[in-house]
Amino acid sequence: MTIMLKDASLYDLLPPNAQGDDNIVAAVRSLDNQMLELYERIETIAFYRRLYNGQVTHEEADERAWQYKLAYYDDSLTIEQKIGLLKSAVETNKSKGTPAAVEGLITILFGDGYVQEWFEYGGAPGYYQVITNNPDVTEERAQEFVRAINSVTRLSAWLERVTLSKTDQVNLYIGVAQHSGKRQVTRGS
Repeated sequence: MTIMLKDASLYDLLPPNAQGDDNIVAAVRSLDNQMLELYERIETIAFYRRLYNGQVTHEEADERAWQYKLAYYDDSLTIEQKIGLLKSAVETNKSKGTPAAVEGLITILFGDGYVQEWFEYGGAPGYYQVITNNPDVTEERAQEFVRAINSVTRLSAWLERVTLSKTDQVNLYIGVAQHSGKRQVTRGS
């Protein structure tokens, strides 16, 4: 018969004469409670190892997102996005309300983008804009995009617009010609 350490009690290891001593039993029960807390912490450490190795399931990610009270989370996200949100949960919560928090969330969920504050583009005070080149940020995903951004934006700042910038690689040919010489006119006499 195999007994797991987390299921065992130190009381079971006491000799019969010590099991009758109330002080020893109280001390052992107290140690049992401490050991249970330690085993829970060990399981948490194991979760973080699997999280950083990308080995968590959707169900585990959903449960941890609820425990961490993430500002933005959706069950329909891909596992890579969920892992990214969980990895940055502490940092995002510390920087919530800053452009860095918005940019971090945009990077995890939509790939690429940055924030321009009102004074950087000549907007009204308190406003900002998000510029992204991700073509997935379309009308269909616009509500999700805005909801994600608003979850980490400070209450005194307002999203003015989302600009989708598109860059294409084009071949550009430049030609230059130069002609130099002397013009000489000769007239006969």
